[in-house]
Amino acid sequence: MPLETDRGQGGAHHRHAVEHALPAAVSMRALADRVGVTPMALYRHVADKAALLDGMVGRLLSGLLPAEAAGGQAWYQRLDALAHACRKLTQRHPWAAHLFFSRPAVTPDAVRAVDIVYLALVEAGVPESEVPRLERLISTFVIGFAASEASGRFAPGSMDPRGRRGQLPDGELPGHRKVGPWLDLPVDLTAEFEADLADIRRLVEAAARRAG
Repeated sequence: MPLETDRGQGGAHHRHAVEHALPAAVSMRALADRVGVTPMALYRHVADKAALLDGMVGRLLSGLLPAEAAGGQAWYQRLDALAHACRKLTQRHPWAAHLFFSRPAVTPDAVRAVDIVYLALVEAGVPESEVPRLERLISTFVIGFAASEASGRFAPGSMDPRGRRGQLPDGELPGHRKVGPWLDLPVDLTAEFEADLADIRRLVEAAARRAG
């Protein structure tokens, strides 16, 4: 039975697999040992490791879907809601962003999440030929931001920005020198995420205007 249709024991195996090991390190035998069953028992739920991870992506993305049709919401509000839901999910489960980056959206729930973006872009007036490209751009930004935040890439590290610049001779970092006063300020990632979403809205609107 395909695992995305099995919400019981198979779904529990999914969650256990990803929450306790990086996707690249998961093997069916190791997972079976961890949950106390035989590998053959797992294969009654999933065909192989790829199906296991794809099913987990589907289960995660199903949590991002609106409970019911978002009637009355503008296209950009639906995109924003999906982006915020993705960020909140990866804040709770940092491993989720890396899983999203490593697997295609192939299960029914994953495809439904992508369809929300497609319909929003069409409603915005984006030419249908441009919709898949813009969806990839938007989803790459949202997942990339979430992955960077969850993995600590945006963290200041053990040295403040001014101290890091001081490790190199004067004149070595002309770009850093120009924006130095802003680099020394604390970063509000929530405000930055909101500003980025506003930029995406303007980008989508520009694509729609070009079509007109």
